[in-house]
Amino acid sequence: MKHLLENKLTLILVTLVIGGLIGWILKPSASESHEGHEHETESGAASLWTCSMHPQIKLGEPGDCPICGMDLIPVAQSSSGSDNPMVFEMTPEAVALAQIHTTKISGTNASGELYLTGKIQADERENAAITAKFPGRIEKLYVTFTGEQVKAGQRLATIYSPELLTAQRELLEAAKSKGNFPQLYSAAKEKLKLWKLTETQIAEIEQSGSVREQFDILSDQSGVVTQRNIAVGDYVNTGSVLFNVVNLNKLWVLLDAYESDLPLLSTGNEFSFTVAGMPEEGFKARISFIDPLLNANTRAASIRAEITNAGGKLKPEMFVKAKIQTAKKPSSAGVTIPRTALLWSGKRSVVYVKVPNSETPGFEMREVTLGNRMGENYLIESGLQAGEEIVTNGVFAIDAASQLSGQFSMMKRPETKSIEVSEEFRNQITAVADAYFQVKNGLVKDNFPDAQKSLALIDQSLSKVNMSLVKDQAHDKWMEILKGIKDSRSKMGSAKEIEEARKHFSMLSFHILEMTETFGINKEVVYKDYCPMAFGDQGAYWLSEQKDITNPYFGAAMLNCGEVKQTYLKGQPVMNLSETPSAPVGHKH
Repeated sequence: MKHLLENKLTLILVTLVIGGLIGWILKPSASESHEGHEHETESGAASLWTCSMHPQIKLGEPGDCPICGMDLIPVAQSSSGSDNPMVFEMTPEAVALAQIHTTKISGTNASGELYLTGKIQADERENAAITAKFPGRIEKLYVTFTGEQVKAGQRLATIYSPELLTAQRELLEAAKSKGNFPQLYSAAKEKLKLWKLTETQIAEIEQSGSVREQFDILSDQSGVVTQRNIAVGDYVNTGSVLFNVVNLNKLWVLLDAYESDLPLLSTGNEFSFTVAGMPEEGFKARISFIDPLLNANTRAASIRAEITNAGGKLKPEMFVKAKIQTAKKPSSAGVTIPRTALLWSGKRSVVYVKVPNSETPGFEMREVTLGNRMGENYLIESGLQAGEEIVTNGVFAIDAASQLSGQFSMMKRPETKSIEVSEEFRNQITAVADAYFQVKNGLVKDNFPDAQKSLALIDQSLSKVNMSLVKDQAHDKWMEILKGIKDSRSKMGSAKEIEEARKHFSMLSFHILEMTETFGINKEVVYKDYCPMAFGDQGAYWLSEQKDITNPYFGAAMLNCGEVKQTYLKGQPVMNLSETPSAPVGHKH
């Protein structure tokens, strides 16, 4: 009996083991379940829609917000492909759904290039109004729609005039007795001439001895009919405008220039421009007239150029983007932007700048300092450059989507690392930066003696910095940066060969960058460049006064190795985008 029970127990245990093994084999793997879950989550997120005003609303399809009625926007718009945390990327579909429009801003950049916007207009001198020379009724129309091409002398309409019939009869009667009463005959002919009948037409009436009931209205010039004011059966009076005909072979380019732009412009200046309909094709013209009066609302003057419209490519009312190379550089690189481009939060507000040459549409949040309002535009004191492309419609949708995705937005801006200092102090440290640029350029040219000789300029500029101009936190920070600049400058001056000097130059660059980011310098724009291959692929940064990469760590061997990591604009605060900034090789901060 005992042996039988042991056999049954063994059989049950074996059965349980085999069943568990089969169940484990048939069970889906954890990774498969997890992948399926992730796929479901991503798919769900891709089809989730929310309201920019009420982010608590999340629906599975596009439509209107049930609270405010605004169009819903996709939640999962950002691809997070950019390494700049201030850039928010969107799919082309999301850009279209949010109705985002961008505009290249006007103004003058640091190199003296002036960007203006405007439009094409018909030349006012080529606009002919075809008027009724005598009263009458329109019997026939040969031009029935606007936009029709006509030639000079072409029939536009036929008119019946009782008054003209009477005048013809008077001429025929006067012609019978012109020998006795020449004054009456001359008066009858003059009356017809005043109604713009030609000598040929008057002679035909005399020769035929009968009156003409209908006369043709002819076009005074070749062009396009832009306005038709009559229909068959209408009665018109002398002087009534029947048609407007415009010659589009000659056009005007009208640009808007603000007060600060006017000193840079003069008649005869050549400029290039593009139109929205043909962005890849360039045109050239010369300024022929500058309006002596400013528009009271926009504070802008009209700049006019004349252009021959070969092939009829250009059309009136086309929008124009123009670039003018001015003879002199402006004292400040002021630009203006439309009010719709701003997310207003006081003097320091936010705009979104389109990232150029990016595969995925990206928009960089940029803090700007506002100047005076001019009509529907704002003057920008700092934060933007002329020629940059900014979002002018849909800016709130971008900001709301960025906030919902957890990125920086107007309501969630990073802390600034800039410290306000006086203009005098900033001018003094700008001289330090200028001396640094000479050292950098010596290394770019592989000229070790010149680079070391330029170190003396750093000493001279540092000796002129008045430390009493900075107080408290600014003073402490400057003393820290000053110590680092002097230390790295000393080590670079003691270097025996160029490679050793370059190693210490990376330390000098670190402190110059700290100086620039903390206090700012009075340069319209400077660039933070990065070479990933410097010092055995450890990488190194430097500050540059020019946009093109010229590498001081390799010189001619790899002159263009590197990329622009950040752009510093005059007067723009620098955001603290990382808690621990990268220190250069061999430097302990």
